[in-house]
Amino acid sequence: MTARSTRRTTVARTRTAAVGAIAVAGALLLTGCGDQTNDSGSDSSSSAGTSSAPLADKLPKEIRDKGVIKVGSDIAYAPVEFKDDAGKTAGIDPDLADAMGKQLGVKFEFENGTFDTLITGLRSDRYDIAMSAMTDTKDRQEGVDSETGKKVGEGVDFVDYFTAGVSIYTQKGKNTDIKSWSDLCGRKIVVQRGSVSEDLAKAEAKKCTGGKKLAIEPFDTDQQAQTRLRAGGADAGSSDFPVAAYAVAHSGGGKDFQIVGEQVEAAPYGIAVAKNDTQLRDALQAALDAIIANGDYGKVLKKWGVEDGAVTKAAVNGGK
Repeated sequence: MTARSTRRTTVARTRTAAVGAIAVAGALLLTGCGDQTNDSGSDSSSSAGTSSAPLADKLPKEIRDKGVIKVGSDIAYAPVEFKDDAGKTAGIDPDLADAMGKQLGVKFEFENGTFDTLITGLRSDRYDIAMSAMTDTKDRQEGVDSETGKKVGEGVDFVDYFTAGVSIYTQKGKNTDIKSWSDLCGRKIVVQRGSVSEDLAKAEAKKCTGGKKLAIEPFDTDQQAQTRLRAGGADAGSSDFPVAAYAVAHSGGGKDFQIVGEQVEAAPYGIAVAKNDTQLRDALQAALDAIIANGDYGKVLKKWGVEDGAVTKAAVNGGK
């Protein structure tokens, strides 16, 4: 999934300015790996039953009655959300959702969708929320196309729950002269469609001079982009730092890829909620604050080796 998000790009604002690359990557090395699905890697069934849930009354009645929050997510973005060896949805987002569900007395049911269609699915009521390593940006809040600057629909609100940056990675031992985005002119990069990485690549392509062009090949999923790079079909790839670090640690037993340069574009991941669904938004904010306070939030981040991306409170629309 990459600092995934669409917005106006200036290579100065990514997911985690220095999310402790070495420490996080090392922790990821110790972590075990990673379509429509209605399961979560953890025991979401334990979230049901509003009688023991302290924040159940904050939810809209229709969701409380159903006992379910439908989550749109691109479940191919390890370690944020992915299918584990048993075929269950696992990762940072499902684990956080499970902890929040226990506060709210509902199950969070993850349904797979292509990343760049998640907000559309939210607007059409296919999902109640979108939770998919989605960067909170002003463009998304306002429903503006990041490339054209034109209004394309009603925006969404975000409940921010994590911070991450964007990284470049290459095949291990190859293209060692690529150290930053400015080194990509005359090269080819693979990215996930609709992501911050794609935005950054487009912005960098406009800067290329001397007849050197930056070729950009977007894919529906980050895994497809990784497969292309692994096969030698591009010079570099780009994803959110946690995802790039996970790929470097696990793909080919750690022999396929290497991260190059530093993270850029530090920005928050947000849970997207429809603008008119303020009660649900506020309930999610309260649930996130509750798991930050009781320590469940920290346990999830520690499990996945991404503690450096932690937030101290649940902000609404904190993206720029």
